[in-house]
Amino acid sequence: MTAPAPTRRSGRWIEHWDPEDEGFWRAAGERIARRNLWFSVLCEHIGFSVWTLWSVLVLFMGPEYGLTPADKFLLTSMVTLVGAVVRVPYTFAVAVFGGRNWTVVSAGLLLLPAVAAFVVTEPGTSFSTFLLVGLLTGIGGGNFASSMTNINAFFPLRRKGWALGLNAGGGNIGVPVVQLAALAVIGAGGGPRLLLGIYIPLIVVAAVLAALFMDNLATVTNDTGAAKDAARDAHTWIMSFLYIGTFGSFIGYSFAFGQVLTNQFGRTPLQAAYLTFIGPLLGSLLRPVGGRLADRYGGARITLWNYAGMAAATAVLIVAGLEDSLPLFVGAFVVLFMLSGLGNGSAFKMVPGIFQAKALAAGLAGEAAVAHGRRLSGAAMGLVGAVGALGGVGINLAFRQSFLAHGSGTGAFVAFLAFYAVCFAVTWTVYLRRPAGRVPATAAASEAGSRLSHAEV
Repeated sequence: MTAPAPTRRSGRWIEHWDPEDEGFWRAAGERIARRNLWFSVLCEHIGFSVWTLWSVLVLFMGPEYGLTPADKFLLTSMVTLVGAVVRVPYTFAVAVFGGRNWTVVSAGLLLLPAVAAFVVTEPGTSFSTFLLVGLLTGIGGGNFASSMTNINAFFPLRRKGWALGLNAGGGNIGVPVVQLAALAVIGAGGGPRLLLGIYIPLIVVAAVLAALFMDNLATVTNDTGAAKDAARDAHTWIMSFLYIGTFGSFIGYSFAFGQVLTNQFGRTPLQAAYLTFIGPLLGSLLRPVGGRLADRYGGARITLWNYAGMAAATAVLIVAGLEDSLPLFVGAFVVLFMLSGLGNGSAFKMVPGIFQAKALAAGLAGEAAVAHGRRLSGAAMGLVGAVGALGGVGINLAFRQSFLAHGSGTGAFVAFLAFYAVCFAVTWTVYLRRPAGRVPATAAASEAGSRLSHAEV
């Protein structure tokens, strides 16, 4: 089996790609896929760091900036919103421009918000200006969608849970890394411009490395029909809802944790910075573990019990808030972060598995089933990622309202607990519940295709 060669087009295009072929995969595919994965992780990592810059920049903003806690929650909510919305066009940009090409462009675009924030972040700047620059910063959230769509095409189904989990987890680590960088800057007596000055050259390095070492897949072609088909499929929206519970929690809490510590428990920015990075770091590291467990035991099973754990951790947070216990609160919040990361990996692994199962249930086999599943899952991932990120908007708005109404985040946690219970019920009902009693053979076959096989995704 010879290595796939870029032909006919410039810009590192690979014309033939068949990762499901074991011989192809061993001879050349795995090496190329892994190389693209590592540089995809780097660019997505920087994207997440830029996207979540305002989770730490707001900690620098003392009374001299004239921003209330409600203003800061609104600012982070809008940053999250833009990051969610741009995920949809970013998903399809891979098919239009090529995975490598778009990675270079999307990494370079991060310079715009980084430089803008460097210019305006100082006392005396109006809230509307901060909000405008924050909206621009949201484009960092789009890198996740294009990166996941691109890497999904490189790996065979049997390895997608691990590959997607590693890609997303490496990107998610951008959240605690920027928080650790902020901790170092604050501890050294520096300001927000020093933090931004660190990231601007890193953005340039990431874009250059992507240009030098990544590849475009000619097999990933622009297919607007796939987007329409994915949008018409109920499972796309069910998984979007479930992903709100996992990734929406991860990104929402990443933005809000430091503000909750400063507003509810009276921590200083430096004291909050010492704690805020722990949860996102552990959650990011556990995302590939969630994908690996999903590969082995089925994403639906792991996701189900993960929601039970998230509900339990949230209940402890409510108790900790009522008792004003900072150690219990931080411990439970870290556990909740860990579970959100684990659930991110298992839930996202379900997406390609579901569409592969639907292809088999429709009578497709072999390469036809694989191609059908890859086509729809790539399109669905953008929608799932976008809607899931909107959960972060909801979390920050819920905290904003809870602090305005009650002076604490306890009311928001009660709402989150109820939501996790609904997610548990949806996962069980749609993907794991067996039909009661015996059914005719034809109905049983249909049921197996539409539900029972999904227990293994």
